[in-house]
Parts: sequence; structure tokens; C-alpha cells
Amino acid sequence: MKIEKRLIPGIARTLVAMTLMIQASFGQKANSYLLPPEIKDPSSTTAYSSINRTGTGVPSMAVSLNGRLWAVWYSGITPGKIIELCPNAYVVVSTSSDNGKTWKEVLAIDPDGAGPVQAFDPQAWIDPDGKLWIFWSHTGEKSGVWAVSANDGDKEKPLWSAPKRLTDGIMMCKPIVLSTGEWILPASIRDIKNSARVVVSVDKGINWKERGAADVPKDFQACDEHMIVERKDGSLWMLVRTSYGIGESFSPDRGITWSSLTPSQIKHTTSRFFISRLKSGNLLLVKNGPMDMRTEGPRQRCYLMAFISKDDGKTWSKGLLLDGRAPVSYPDGQQTADGTIYIIWDYNRSKDQMIHMTSFTEDDIFAESDINMVKVFESRKVVSKGGPK
Repeated sequence: MKIEKRLIPGIARTLVAMTLMIQASFGQKANSYLLPPEIKDPSSTTAYSSINRTGTGVPSMAVSLNGRLWAVWYSGITPGKIIELCPNAYVVVSTSSDNGKTWKEVLAIDPDGAGPVQAFDPQAWIDPDGKLWIFWSHTGEKSGVWAVSANDGDKEKPLWSAPKRLTDGIMMCKPIVLSTGEWILPASIRDIKNSARVVVSVDKGINWKERGAADVPKDFQACDEHMIVERKDGSLWMLVRTSYGIGESFSPDRGITWSSLTPSQIKHTTSRFFISRLKSGNLLLVKNGPMDMRTEGPRQRCYLMAFISKDDGKTWSKGLLLDGRAPVSYPDGQQTADGTIYIIWDYNRSKDQMIHMTSFTEDDIFAESDINMVKVFESRKVVSKGGPK
């Protein structure tokens, strides 16, 4: 395996050791499909320059304990291909120390350079101990969910762990931590029975094991992209992206068994949404369109809005409009200790190639005022712009 001279310090020797172990286990020279993905400095080659990108989208973000912002997304450089079909897609990791005013790309995660293996659907997460995690999936014979982590996520260039494969499938949403201390990671194996899997770690991410799964009938499957929240009674509520919008399933035993999937009362187009428990105990939901409206047609991914529920999802507030354009999609975010809610999303992946973020508070949603909406609009920042400037 070729280790680039500019590989981030601390990674090279570990990658070589992992390569040798893989080669030994297979009794032959390992090919590029079996090697761990390379973790590169984006400035090491023009291949990772933003001006060469033909698709940019599917973002996630996290905020370190001391306020450093981290954003991830994936990009491709194949002309005429939408990002989901780009054979040489790779994951970008960017960071900001000034609350999102300026950003610097510090990692490119790429399985094999020019393809055909794709790195895609990344997630950024800060665990309860403050460790920064970057998750992603990639195709090929070692497809599945991979991760790197860093204890010093307050630094622009932290010391990253070696890439590690965690489980089968695709992870499109953040892990959550249960009241028991267990970590739950949602990972989907599409087009099979019981596709919306629940993978659990009881040792802070060292090991992961499947605990259970909800069945998404094939007639309704649409990538799953399931998210889980622990309700106040200790049960788990899973929301799943489906062909009809959002399906829901419940588990009374921390994810071992799940009820049959049924349509949620939350109306939505067929796209990813974001739900999270806030420090107040309320739930935050970010989705396209009003709560009782399924947006359809050419502008189905429009009107990105934020809602609050005080009663575990039985009722929801009026929405705060974050972005009224189309197409806007794939929201993700985090609330920080001071109560600020950060949300990231993409706009027009194959043309404008924009990643945006904004910030607000619960009070901004409850205020239901034009002034608050204008404030949120004015706080919107550009995280990334792909393609020629």
C-alpha cells in the first residue's frame, strides 16, 4: 500500500500494520478493495480541490467542548454524475474556529482515489467524554461503517486514530447515548428484511454488536436513514425515511425487539430529516415543510423548518423557517452547552454545490416572530461551495 508523504502524522505506521495484517489473513497480496481507506491532507493533491467537484452534499456537523465546529460531507469529480452515483466519491472533513465564518478542509477520506470504491454518507459526533468521531460508509469488499476518532477535537489538526470498520451497512444518522450509558448506532442494510438495524456499544465505541432491527417492508423502503430517540418512559422511538414519508417503530427493551413499522403522523417528503433530544428535555425536529404537509413535485425538498415538541413528539410547535429554497435537504446538527442549536444542510448538490449552516435557540422557535426568522436567516453561513468559483 502506498503511504503518501504528506499523510497526517501518526496514521502512516498504523495503516501499514493494518495492511500487513489484512494481507496475512488472506494469504496473498491485498488489493485496494481490502485495504483501510487512506486519510489524506486535501492540499496534498489538486484531486481534492473544491473547484474540481461536480457534486457536494449530505453534510453533518459537530461542535467540540470548547466551540470548534466540525463539518463533514461527501464530494465527487465525475462529470455528468449526481453525487450518489459518482464512482470516485470521497469524504471531506472541514473545521472552523470562528463560529463558522471561515472554514478549512483538513481531511479527505478516500478508499481508492479514482474509484470505483466510494466513501459516502459521513457523520460527525462528539461523544459524552468530548471525543470527536467521524463516521462514514464505503463500498467494495470491506463495505460497511468506518470511523476515526480524536481526543483533541478542539485543535485544527488533532491526532486521529487509525480507520476502523465498525459494522455492516450504512450509517446516516448520529449515535445516541441511552440513560443506561449504552451507545446506539443506527446502521441500515438496504433491500433486506429487518433493514433498520440497531448496533450497540457498551464500552464507549471500542466494540459494536447488533442488538435488533425494525423491518421496513420492501414496498416502502427508501434508504431507511433511521433515527432513534429515547423517550421519557425509557422506550425507544425509531423514525425511518420511507417512500410515503416517515415511518415509526417502538422498542420497549432498549432495541432488542421493535414493533411493526407504521406511518408516523409527521408528514414529510421522501428525504432525510433530523431529530434530537435537547438539554431542556424537549425534542427538536428539522424537516422539509410544515408539520402537517408533505411537499411534493419539483420543489419537494424545500422549506427547511425547525420544530420543538414538549411532550415526546405527541404535539409540535409552529416551525421556524431556516431555508425556503429548493432543493434543500439532509439537515443535521447539535446543541451546545449554552443552548445554541447548530444546523447544517445542503443546497442544490449537483449545481450550486452549497453546504450551509445556521444557529438559533429554542426561544427563537417559540417566539414565532418575523424578527427571529430574519435573525436566523442573517446568521446563515457558507461552509463549502463546490465547483468552479
